[in-house]
Amino acid sequence: MINNDIVSGASVIAVTGPMASGKNYICTQLEQQGWCSIDADILVHKAIELVKDKILQKFIPYAEQQNIKLTNDDGTINRRALGQLLFSFPELLQVQESIVYPIIIEQIQDFINQHEKSIINATVLYKTPQLLVLCDKVLYVKAPFFTRLTRARRRDKLPFSQIFKRFKAQKNLLKEYQKLVPQNKLIIVKNK
Repeated sequence: MINNDIVSGASVIAVTGPMASGKNYICTQLEQQGWCSIDADILVHKAIELVKDKILQKFIPYAEQQNIKLTNDDGTINRRALGQLLFSFPELLQVQESIVYPIIIEQIQDFINQHEKSIINATVLYKTPQLLVLCDKVLYVKAPFFTRLTRARRRDKLPFSQIFKRFKAQKNLLKEYQKLVPQNKLIIVKNK
């Protein structure tokens, strides 16, 4: 259980950390103490659908090179295929972020304005400094490599190669937060 002293006096906190470290578990614990959380991953998925035409226009040529179909039969974005494309062409991640992040920033700011005690659950919150600066505390969740690997495989059912690519892309995540968040606001939470 997260000690309430860790977040006392805070009204906005971030829960962050690498893939499958247990961020949702920590958020659930805090919700039991009266916090309200918003999951940036879910917002990204919704925002992608809102701007799917723009994303498809930019990404289809790359997808065709890789023989990747970016849409499902119902016309929605195939998120797994999009993820595969983004990890094949890392420069496309910045393009997607420039399209999607403004929507997410606005939604999270609205959420914070509507709740007395808000949690932003986001792996790469450091990429949106305008949100990071709103956080009184940043809880960085860590878990052992094999625990994360097992969780990611069970939860996402991705091939190990894709999980390893994602893990590799996040290997310097803590350093990014250490550069941007004052030491007295950054709290490392070890999750098993």
